[in-house]
Amino acid sequence: MSQITKDDVIKALSTVDDPDLKRDLVTLNMVKGIIIDGTKIIAEVELTTPACPLKDVIKNNCIAAIKRDIPEATIVEINLTASVSGKSKNDIMPGVKNTIAVASGKGGVGKSTVAANLAIALAREGAKVGIIDADIYGPSMPLMFGLNHKNGLQQDPETKKLAPLESYGIKLISIGFMIDDENPVIWRGPMASGALKQFMTDVNWGELDYLIYDLPPGTGDIQLTLVQTIPLTGAVIVTTPQEMSLIDAKKGLKMFERVNVPVFGIIENMSYFIAPDTGNKYDIFGTGGGEKLANELDSKLLGCIPIDPRIREGGDAGKPIVEALPDSVK
Repeated sequence: MSQITKDDVIKALSTVDDPDLKRDLVTLNMVKGIIIDGTKIIAEVELTTPACPLKDVIKNNCIAAIKRDIPEATIVEINLTASVSGKSKNDIMPGVKNTIAVASGKGGVGKSTVAANLAIALAREGAKVGIIDADIYGPSMPLMFGLNHKNGLQQDPETKKLAPLESYGIKLISIGFMIDDENPVIWRGPMASGALKQFMTDVNWGELDYLIYDLPPGTGDIQLTLVQTIPLTGAVIVTTPQEMSLIDAKKGLKMFERVNVPVFGIIENMSYFIAPDTGNKYDIFGTGGGEKLANELDSKLLGCIPIDPRIREGGDAGKPIVEALPDSVK
């Protein structure tokens, strides 16, 4: 039996393409390490994002290629790592690679729930993530992450900036950390916009792969302040299936297009309900609205989130469902 070499493994992996980039893993310099122990092969493949939706496909294709081209290999392991692409395009937060706005045209569609669970999902995949609760008048993140003003914000002694609070590996800043729950924020637009700017300039965010903005509903001062202050990597629009929500979601999407912010796509929340006793599916708020909107505006439907009491329970308890029940229906 001939000895297995690294060149043999490289040759096998050179036949595996990244499904998105349409080039082989070796040419893309995604193969970062190979260990050979007799007939056991361990290879490390570095993805462009920890949230790669095709990572299982890549892993299985790598294993299949090695077993096909090196039949004497008895054990094949593929370890997937990730180096998040993106580069800061602003001097305000130079350590932040990607900035993503989660927005909606109207309130009550579950935008904050989507933002919180998106952040945790990215963090669970190995990314460094932060959230700016940009909904100054109705901050939700303190409750959703089990934090409040009593946790206290501290000043970083080195940078003299505020240190964000952390929960479930997510760095967070919110006006809710600075006021009592019973006190409303009665500010005019410029004051709210000024608070958002401070969240960016006066907070020590450090190194982040993703900084997510949980925006207030609508297309007002906060949204304009954000896009005028830093270049956004992109935006995600949250809607529900019914026509009333779609009308407002369309306005939000078009606002980002007009200020040259790419829209990654649309998430349809409260899409359907599965009765726990019968398993029957009910389209309580209609069906196909998110897909219709995506097709109409030449965008993408990123996913549909069902009505599930556990989502509400997790938010109320300060433990979003992706953290509490990571294996729940996605």
